Amino acid sequence: MTRVALPGLQIMPSNKSVSDAPIIQFTDCHILRDHRLQREDLWVREGKILNPEKLFFDEKGFADVQIDCKGSILAPGFIDTQINGAYGFDFSSATDSVKLGVSSVARKLLSTGVTSFCPTLVTSPPSVYHQVIPQIEVQKGGPEGAGVLGLHLEGPFISREKKGAHPEQHLRTFAQRGFPDLLDTYGSLDNVAIVTLAPELQRSGPVIQELVQRGIHVSLGHSVANLVQAETAVSHGATFITHLFNAMLPFHHRDPGIVGLLTSDRIPSGRCVFYGMIADGIHTNPAALRIAYRAHPRGLVLVSDGIAALGLPPGRHFLGQQEVVIQGLQAHLAGTQTLSGSIATMDMCVRHLHQVTECSVEAALEAASLHPAQLLGIEGSKGALNYGADADLVLLDEELNVEATYIAGELVWTGSRTQGDGETGDPRL
Repeated sequence: MTRVALPGLQIMPSNKSVSDAPIIQFTDCHILRDHRLQREDLWVREGKILNPEKLFFDEKGFADVQIDCKGSILAPGFIDTQINGAYGFDFSSATDSVKLGVSSVARKLLSTGVTSFCPTLVTSPPSVYHQVIPQIEVQKGGPEGAGVLGLHLEGPFISREKKGAHPEQHLRTFAQRGFPDLLDTYGSLDNVAIVTLAPELQRSGPVIQELVQRGIHVSLGHSVANLVQAETAVSHGATFITHLFNAMLPFHHRDPGIVGLLTSDRIPSGRCVFYGMIADGIHTNPAALRIAYRAHPRGLVLVSDGIAALGLPPGRHFLGQQEVVIQGLQAHLAGTQTLSGSIATMDMCVRHLHQVTECSVEAALEAASLHPAQLLGIEGSKGALNYGADADLVLLDEELNVEATYIAGELVWTGSRTQGDGETGDPRL
């Protein structure tokens, strides 16, 4: 791997005030903090964001390394909570090399500003879950790739009427025993962060409660639930909606269904219902995207819903057990007009949201960082540039194109590449 220096990087005299770890100062940047872009420097040590006042006045410290951002935006790294695969690998593949595939995808996601993600498994037979789930572990990000925050299991406990691209023959219910049915199907819930299910299924209430008690976030999706059923699921602990508008009942003025959760007055006090949006210009009409954003901006979570074909040329690919055909920017089940995932990257979704809703740059960036972190309950360490948080960062130009990606303050990808080399490392090494 070639080591290259960013323009403007300066190595300062040694500073050993409290820790031997170097202090990094990002200068001339617009940082996203407290919901607005602010022209100020960002200080990092040992992978964490420093409070400069404590550094200056308590430690009498200063920077060991300065990085000139040349007026660019410095935002929290993007967090993708729904991605089924990318760059030729499908996370639902029944192989013994899933860990290698996840690592390969994690490394390539860095170029899109993603610093953490939830590998997503679509509806599959129990044998696939039993083989794949033990191979995907929660892990920190770094030069080797974006961090894994836990699995997102989308199905198989979903509606047959709204199965979308999920294979009907592998759908299941909780009708026999409830939560034990789920455990038998998945085999293990280790390293699982999110489960998508249809709340109208019999015995779903106790299943949701048990999942929440185990620290797993429940999302509602691929469902024909009415608003009352959706509100009941939220009262049991559900906090997320999987790809809003897609694979659910359409909005109706007498019963808005799951979509009605965005403005429901029966959400428990202090609770926020988040909703995923595939802002690729394909899955959701711009008018619908504007309606959702204006109704509940705080809950919008951008997701790529990427499939194995993301980053590859048009042609035939796979999503779980199903064959998918890519034409242009659209992915359909072979022989049908059923949408089956996306080939849009997170940075593309951020730009599209900003463009079609005319929301602020800050709002678009937080939909890809702060909001997914809040959904997962990790906003104390990720999704914001608060003091003490992880220094997972994305550097963007004014058009929101990714210029560089940092994890724990270390440069892990930059667009300023040497010719013939696809990756770069930390310029200080």
